[in-house]
This record gives sequence, C-alpha cells and structure tokens, in this order.
Amino acid sequence: MKLIDYDYPIPRNLIAKHPTKKRDHSRLMVLNRKLQTIEDRMFTDIVDYISPGDVMVVNNTKVFPARLIGRKEKTNAKIEVFMLRQLSQPENIWDVIVEPARKVRIGNKIYFDNGSIWCEVIDNTTSRGRTVRFNYEKDDFYNVLEKIGLTPIPRYLKRDPNAKDKERYQTIFAEEIGAVAAPTAGLHFTNALVKKIRKKGASVVPVLLHIGIGTFRIVETEDLSKHRMDSEYFSIPPASIPIVNKAIESKKKVFVVGTSACRAVESSYTNDGLLKLNGGWTDKFIFPPYDFKIPDALITNFHMPCSTLMMLTSAFAGYDFLMRAYKHAIKKKYRFYSYGDSMLII
Repeated sequence: MKLIDYDYPIPRNLIAKHPTKKRDHSRLMVLNRKLQTIEDRMFTDIVDYISPGDVMVVNNTKVFPARLIGRKEKTNAKIEVFMLRQLSQPENIWDVIVEPARKVRIGNKIYFDNGSIWCEVIDNTTSRGRTVRFNYEKDDFYNVLEKIGLTPIPRYLKRDPNAKDKERYQTIFAEEIGAVAAPTAGLHFTNALVKKIRKKGASVVPVLLHIGIGTFRIVETEDLSKHRMDSEYFSIPPASIPIVNKAIESKKKVFVVGTSACRAVESSYTNDGLLKLNGGWTDKFIFPPYDFKIPDALITNFHMPCSTLMMLTSAFAGYDFLMRAYKHAIKKKYRFYSYGDSMLII
C-alpha cells in the first residue's frame, strides 16, 4: 500500500466541530467483514453485538490541559506552548511545541498566569520543538496545568476550547493522566451504556496508552514501511490480563475500543496469542498487511485522510471494504473525526 491510497475527499460540512448533545447519541456504522455488509445504526445499538463472556478493552488515559498561552520575556510577544511529555519530574523538564517558533530561542523565558509560572527554553529539538524547564518543582504540577492550561482540542476545529470541551474531550474511563489527545472511540460511551454492556454478561477492562502528538503526525513517505511513529507510553494492568485471556481461550469476542487501545494490546501478546503483562514505550505502526492477535472487533471513529489511524483501521477491516465504508459514510452524511460518529468492525 502507498500513502496516496489513503487519500479521500471529505466535504468540510461533515467534519464535526462540536460533540453531540449526548455522548451515545452518535451514529454507528457496523462493518461485517465476513459478510461484507454495512449497517447504519446508533451507538447505543452496540449492545446488540455483544454476547455473554465477551470483553471490551478501553483506554483509560486522561487528557490534561496541554495547551498554554504565555508571554515572552521583554517583548511580551504571545507564545503558545503545547506540552508533549514530561522528561524529568523532579526538575519539571518537558518536551513542547512552540508557536511562533521563530521567536523562541534557547535561554528565552515564557511567562504564564500573570508571571507566577514560567518556563525557560533549554534546548531545540525540531524546527518547532523545544525542551523547557518550568520554575514549579512540586509534584502537583498537573493541578497547576488545570488552572493555566486549555483543553487540547484538535487544530482543525479552528476554534478555542470551551467549558463543554473540558468535559466532552475526555472519556468516562479516564483515570491515568498523561495524554495530549483523547482516545476518541471512547467518547461515545456513557455510564448507563457500560452498565447495559455488563448486564449482558460482558466485561469492560482498561489498558493504558498515553496518546501523544505523534499519533497525528503527517506521514511524509509514500512507502509506508519507512514511516516511524513517535514512542508513546503504555501499560497493561495485571487485573485486565486474565479477563481478556479467558475470553480468548473461551472463543468469546474481544472488542477493542480505539486505535490507541489496539496498539497497546498489539504491543503486548505472547507467542500463543494471549495478552501479557507489559509496559514501557511503544512505537508500533500497524498498516496492511497485518495479523492481529488480540482484537476480534474494533470500535473507531472516521479518521483523517492519509493518517496512521486510518491505516490501522484498514489493516483490520480490509482496505477495499474500508474505502467502500468511507464512501458510504460520506453519502449518508456521517460526522467525521474526533467529535464525529463511530464505526464497529466485526
């Protein structure tokens, strides 16, 4: 497969700018790989596809307010600092992206919250990337970010985040803070819907993958095998392993919610195709052809053209079937991207 194979025209009016009024009021397209059929349903109907003994694997990462707006020392120029990941907790050193990058050099200080919090640039990493050290060295820095940071909604929305985004750009499963983007397939779930899933005799268990900006990095090489993903932290909780493996060994279905959860479990399996205890950093890039070990079904959104997320989805659904589904989605006016509708591939 080549990069150009994943390009498709998307009408701008189908890009969801805001979430639905209620989480589970999004639409659900169901792709049956065996029958090669497409159904148009609502997300609440997902319960119909679940049987006793099945397990649903969700990503319990939590998005933090990663977008900071500050002022550069002396010139008072407005600078946006997008937090990527913490490199050192005691010294509070972070990898960040700055805009406009041309104004930010090593040694510069950027002030936030009327000057009470500031960071100093200590290294250049890429054209827009910088390493910075914050003046705040207590262990509750994430609480500070809750005060001075903004919800890191995608740039293509072309609007400032609001109070609703703070709630809705976060899944109900969010527990472990560390993501700069939401695992959007999980945004459709409500506590009531999870209760219905469990009432049918299925389990819902977490894994963790902190989604970084690299997940959305533009693929620049036509040969997909030459693309390299940024590493992202993941872990498989011990309590989730026997539940998932029982489903696998009992020939029950494992539903994986989202491409991030999928990359986590596919970074951690045994030679027998069972989930194993693991954690650390993964740069796993899944694209066709690929032999999935853990998921029997995948829940995901409609992704941007030429994205690694779309490539993973095509590896699971089959390229031709997925492209047919995307054409169907455009014809039926499904909502696309992070705040858009959902797809279940069985």
